[in-house]
Amino acid sequence: MKKIKIAHVTTVDMTLFGALLNQMMSILVEGYEVVGISSPGPFVERIQSAGIRHVPVRMTRRITPLADLVSLWRLFLAMRREHLTVVHTHNPKSGLLGQLAARMAGVPLVINTLHGFYFHDRMSPLARRFYILVEKLAARCSDLILSQSSEDVATAIAEGICPPGKIRHLGNGIDLRVFDTSLTDPALLSKKREELGIREGARVVGYVGRLVKEKGILELLRAAGDVRRAVPDVQFLIVGPADNEKAGVLTPEAARDHGVADACVFTGLRYDMPDLYALMDVFVLPSHREGFPRSSMEASAMGVPSVVTDVRGCREAIENGRNGLLVPLGDVEALAGAIIDLLRNGEKAARMGAEGRRMAQERFDERIMFEKVKETYAGLLSERGLCQAGTGTKEGPQTL
Repeated sequence: MKKIKIAHVTTVDMTLFGALLNQMMSILVEGYEVVGISSPGPFVERIQSAGIRHVPVRMTRRITPLADLVSLWRLFLAMRREHLTVVHTHNPKSGLLGQLAARMAGVPLVINTLHGFYFHDRMSPLARRFYILVEKLAARCSDLILSQSSEDVATAIAEGICPPGKIRHLGNGIDLRVFDTSLTDPALLSKKREELGIREGARVVGYVGRLVKEKGILELLRAAGDVRRAVPDVQFLIVGPADNEKAGVLTPEAARDHGVADACVFTGLRYDMPDLYALMDVFVLPSHREGFPRSSMEASAMGVPSVVTDVRGCREAIENGRNGLLVPLGDVEALAGAIIDLLRNGEKAARMGAEGRRMAQERFDERIMFEKVKETYAGLLSERGLCQAGTGTKEGPQTL
């Protein structure tokens, strides 16, 4: 009997590596054969070094009709060639194209993890209807949708994207064995602080994410001036790459345009995230939309209080007053006020940081999510008669 082969499909290899590698490894250990499908890129070598074979299929992250048709055809050919039993897609573009290709290729089981809807309340009504229509089309190809956000489950049902029986709450998680303040080295942190150009004694407000407008970077830069006037020794540590494939991409020049360049440190993409969180006094994510933000979970796990926008997804990672503060979307004054509050109120910030660590241990352990995914596979495969009852052990699920 052959092992059941499962493909995880994302638009870019960075998602396979940064968000899904541990999950794929966990599935591999159970005895499944696991491959990753995405555009080729700099993370492929790291993915394959971990034991996950990579199948390259180029996809764009924008709406590019002709290129998308080519990607759909190449996905279909790759899936037919791989003889997959399960296709598990992620992200809006790869979710749509990957699921359509899986149906065309006759893949028996198609699952999509919903990492957050692209549409949000600040969109024009026409754009919002368009993205809801895209989600409905993708959902028609799904055997099951797993949503990281419980609010997105309710939204999917309310908007008629899928019936209640087709979607389940999954949650999200991070590797708490990595994001742990007890593992940080004070001497290394001091050296790193110096290398980054963070002044001795400066208060650090951090951001982690792509440099695009929808992440609220412009609101943060507008708030930075008010924060600096109230807390003169503040510096802003902004971690993440410019996302050139997305509309609204930003560069460090945006800080100069807002008159706060001298208070900002832009690092680009980094691989030493636990250390960078350990340098922060406050973490900020003023995003316009989220699924279930990893960065907020990581900050909490590292004992850093957060200030985030009161939108879907963020509300699941941050409880107002417990591990951080929620502020209205687009309200620069409220954003600045919340940051200043935590910078000036050391006892309050410390209490929220400690609560954040406790909350991460209670809710954000990625291993809980991995078990849900594997239980979902075993249940659906058994229902479809695609594996023997009781599979999912390390001896390996087998096809009949």
